[in-house]
Amino acid sequence: MHYESCADNVTFTMQRTSFKDMECPAARALERVGEWWSILILRDAFHGLSRFDEFQASLGIAPNILTRRLKHLTENGLLERLRYNERPPRYEYRLTAQGRDFFPVLAALLAWGNRHLTPEGISVQLADRDSGQVLEPILVDRSTGRPITPDNVRLHPGPAASAQVHARAARIHGRYARASLPDEEKES
Repeated sequence: MHYESCADNVTFTMQRTSFKDMECPAARALERVGEWWSILILRDAFHGLSRFDEFQASLGIAPNILTRRLKHLTENGLLERLRYNERPPRYEYRLTAQGRDFFPVLAALLAWGNRHLTPEGISVQLADRDSGQVLEPILVDRSTGRPITPDNVRLHPGPAASAQVHARAARIHGRYARASLPDEEKES
């Protein structure tokens, strides 16, 4: 991207930061998905759209941006490109297993948006395919079925964590432990 400063007519280039080498899985996931157009393309793919013209009509996205986003999602394993017509060559884009695993993220974004960003009222909801009953997604632990909330979890270094990740976790846990102490114990 090129930006020109009005004050001194200096042009500079702004480089996009890559998260692919970060240890944080959330940062790596953001790198893999890309940006907001990619999430909307995945949303439409979950609704059964698979062809370039379908995505373009649904999203109102410029063809060059859609081409780049589909290429990114394909190269990163969330979509696969399959030829459906020989002459002229035409392709469709289908969710891969990795792409289908993105659905809980999308459901959580939808629920969060409905909870916090719909002052005019809810316009889109998740519903059971058979009964039509409205569903409200929550994140739960697979083994216990307990909801996962900021109040009952903490980030914990995994088996491949570097010393830097261990040190960061120790700092965070120490800060959290001090914050939860009664005021008289914080002073000592």
